[in-house]
Amino acid sequence: MKHHTFLLILIFALAPVLWTQNASAQAPASGSGSQARTEHQQNMIEMHKQQMEAMKSDVEKMKASLAAMKANIASITDTNEMARWRNNVDLWQTMIDHMEQMQKHMESMGPGMMQGHGTMHRHGAGEPPASPPSDKKPE
Repeated sequence: MKHHTFLLILIFALAPVLWTQNASAQAPASGSGSQARTEHQQNMIEMHKQQMEAMKSDVEKMKASLAAMKANIASITDTNEMARWRNNVDLWQTMIDHMEQMQKHMESMGPGMMQGHGTMHRHGAGEPPASPPSDKKPE
């Protein structure tokens, strides 16, 4: 019985000491968590900037390709082929307009919009825009 009492007193005496050590060991960890959060935010801001620059570049390439397509329409003599190219130009114009709207929206939202939405991916990075699907190309 004396051993039980001694053990019980020892546990109650050491519990606050262990509790204090545990709390002080966790304090620096919360500070590094704050630092990790700050680094994560900086990475998100940088990634947002890079993605916005990439999107602007893609839109400019698409505009240049669309301008070339529009210029080619003038040289098409076949009515069916001209209609196909005009439809293609209209489709690409709609796509470019939509991308520009998205770009403006993303710029206004800033990098915070990426939190909770995963990361955005650039598909076909470094590739030119797809050429129009056509059997014959104007000469």
